[in-house]
Amino acid sequence: MLVRTDLQQLSPQQRSNLILTEARSELSNRLWRSALGDGGDSTSAVGKGGSTGFGLDALLSMLAEQAAGIATPAAAPAADSAGTADASPAPADPATTMASGSVELGGLGANARHEPTLAAAATRTGIPAPALAAIVNAEAAKTSDGSWNSYSRNPRSSAAGIGQFLSGTWQGMAETKGTWLHQVAEQKGWLGDNGRVQPGARAELLALRYDATASINTVADYARQNLNGLKRAGVTVGSDPDAIAKGAYIGHHLGLGDAVKFMSGGLDPARARLLLNAQVGTASASDRIAAAGNASSAHRAWLLAYVDRNLRPERFG
Repeated sequence: MLVRTDLQQLSPQQRSNLILTEARSELSNRLWRSALGDGGDSTSAVGKGGSTGFGLDALLSMLAEQAAGIATPAAAPAADSAGTADASPAPADPATTMASGSVELGGLGANARHEPTLAAAATRTGIPAPALAAIVNAEAAKTSDGSWNSYSRNPRSSAAGIGQFLSGTWQGMAETKGTWLHQVAEQKGWLGDNGRVQPGARAELLALRYDATASINTVADYARQNLNGLKRAGVTVGSDPDAIAKGAYIGHHLGLGDAVKFMSGGLDPARARLLLNAQVGTASASDRIAAAGNASSAHRAWLLAYVDRNLRPERFG
């Protein structure tokens, strides 16, 4: 069974706080998107799918749901060809495949309960377990004891859960054959005959972002997908856990299209400014751009510094 970070076990006050946080996040997200004028998710990875709203109805439904769980996929089915961005993740590249499942993770601290999930996801995708732990640790908000906060929500986008997946990206992973989330979506009957998530199932699917097991497995699948995409685009990442973690994280953070541009030449100034504004705020972004001389250099310096500071697979080896 899927091990849930049970919302049913939250105290009434914790439930109230979570609902209030979600309501504020939705309002802030709408204002942010309106200000950007793009009508969609404002930052980070761009996935397939329609509107981005998660909705209080889905959260309330999840709070009231009986803890019946979802059958955990035993293993991902054989992947289809990864010739396009929409195809299933290709089989793990031997150059970036290690005995990840056999690695005993350390340094997890308050997150040690996630070790079995991390190890299983690493074995399934070929992403080294320490690299996977480092990616999750860099994305996840933390509680006071250092635990990854499964219920976090970015107030300026639709990003949610410990993997901080945008709504569209999460839906896209559910629609991608060969992924853990696709198998869950099939088991639950959430996919239509065309392979797309049915409108009535979207809220329940998006609610799974708040489940740590679902998020960790999808981080692993998305990392494999992005690493395969970078390789197809001619971008060399490297085969050690540190290089794999950093390459996969840049893909997770920017989305494959922007990651390829970032790692093979640089983002155009307008896109770089938009992303930097979203990450550090317009005032700080303007200061950084003035100091660096242009938006592309300022965004590149910020992101590389963030990656160097936060992507530390050696902490978990």
